Amino acid sequence: MVTTSRGAEDARRDRDARSQHPAARTPVRPFRQLAVGGLLVLAVCLVVPALLTSPWWWLPTLVLMALGVLGTADLTQRRHSVLRNYPVIGHLRFVLESLRPELQQYFIERNFDGRPFDRDVRTLVYERSKGTEAEEPFGTERDVYEDGYEFFVPSMAPGPVPEEPPRVRIGGPDCTRPYDMALLNVSAMSFGSLSANAILALNKGAAMGGFAHDTGEGGLSEYHLRPGGDLVWELGTGYFGCRTAEGAFDPSEFARKAAHEHIKCVSLKLSQGAKPGIGGVLPGSKVTAEIARVREVPQGRTVISPPYHQVFSTPRELVTFLAKMRELAGGKPTGFKLCVGSRRQFLAVCKAMLEEGVTPDFIIVDGAEGGTGAAPLEFADHLGAPLTEGLITVHSALVGCGLRDRIKIGASGKVATGADVVKRLLHGADFTNAARAMMMAVGCIQAQRCHTNTCPVGVATQDPRRARALDVDDKSARVHRFQRATLDSALQMMAAMGVQHPDELRPHMLRRRIGPATVRSYEDLYDWPAPGELLAEPPRDWAVDWAAADPDRFSV
Repeated sequence: MVTTSRGAEDARRDRDARSQHPAARTPVRPFRQLAVGGLLVLAVCLVVPALLTSPWWWLPTLVLMALGVLGTADLTQRRHSVLRNYPVIGHLRFVLESLRPELQQYFIERNFDGRPFDRDVRTLVYERSKGTEAEEPFGTERDVYEDGYEFFVPSMAPGPVPEEPPRVRIGGPDCTRPYDMALLNVSAMSFGSLSANAILALNKGAAMGGFAHDTGEGGLSEYHLRPGGDLVWELGTGYFGCRTAEGAFDPSEFARKAAHEHIKCVSLKLSQGAKPGIGGVLPGSKVTAEIARVREVPQGRTVISPPYHQVFSTPRELVTFLAKMRELAGGKPTGFKLCVGSRRQFLAVCKAMLEEGVTPDFIIVDGAEGGTGAAPLEFADHLGAPLTEGLITVHSALVGCGLRDRIKIGASGKVATGADVVKRLLHGADFTNAARAMMMAVGCIQAQRCHTNTCPVGVATQDPRRARALDVDDKSARVHRFQRATLDSALQMMAAMGVQHPDELRPHMLRRRIGPATVRSYEDLYDWPAPGELLAEPPRDWAVDWAAADPDRFSV
């Protein structure tokens, strides 16, 4: 009788198991190599009849030869494992992957769950910009009992709808040339990120509707100035349009350009919602000769704005530089834009304002849900406060410091409907800005190709062949109609709430479901300091941050 050791028996069982595994029984590679070789042989066999008989043989011969060559290349390349194991048919994976966003958007996603903007919102923007009906039949598709669902509180005694939207006076005590801002304006989008025709359409629409157009940080171009719309000139860390050869801020050039009659306000961008702390990025493929001239940068090279400013490094220096900007701009309203991060740091800015006796005329709060032409995924998904928290933080801090009456607040970040406008005004904003919704008004289809220079509708591209598809006269009228229809909707909603002016909106007028049987108003969800309360006796939730806030350093 023959016996085996435990080790030998285990080894035998392992060999048997491997021999039974499907991968061991199936000669994958030889079979596929044989299939590719068969294609080549068949193609070669067809060459003779193709050349000697009928031209009708030429097409199948060329197709089979092309497939054979492709299969051979797939088997010999080493970059893609899928193609080495599945020659020819493996390319189908890449085709489907490239079509996935379109298939998802048009055939799979529901009307209310698309991102960044769902189909309902996109359709609403398109219909309002075209001047067509935007009604919803058969009731809402939203789950009104889902956690996070929000609703406004209607009044049992609604008021009349104002004939004209109110405007907001921008200009504190140190401003000599105040500006009356509309409740909804074009948010910051640079020439370079958008095409010349898109900028022309946006600015012409703003001129037709009497609302403001933020230039973005890409500098002033003739397309911003030609139609005659009101401009908010934004400066980023690159100081495009008023920079020295070394990239520093040029006061004389800034003063010269800020004197232009179409520039109504000037703004310093500290950070952007979609990519706070990283600076702007313009791919080299978009840096044409014209853009290089406007931005004063080399043509064809990717432009990366620094993540930090050279003109200040402390809250106190920030405040004093804003005062300098206002002086250079001839007393025009001056402010800054930021995506809120640390509440302690913003309180440090407030302390600097109090100690220096200097305040900006406006602050624009950009939410983390805001858009951009290009940003790292991690930044867009995980950095910065959403607009609700950021806006409430800035509003509450200014109220608590007794500064709110001197500074107006703008809100930007996914503002597209009348409900969005009302919500942000209720959270503490005085006016709102929209970027992607305005892009949709000029034809954007949310293809999400902004960073590739291949925008299919000519909005976010510098390819002249693509940009020519955007008709300026038609799209500018759409921008005008969208802005007016959206404000009309906001005014109707406020009237239904019994409100005649945005100043009458209060946090208790917006409710949020936080459980199956629990609904809370925004008045209860957040702490709202009373005017001057931080100066007298800070609430417990604010006390630690207020005590640690230092006007001479940005401490986390």
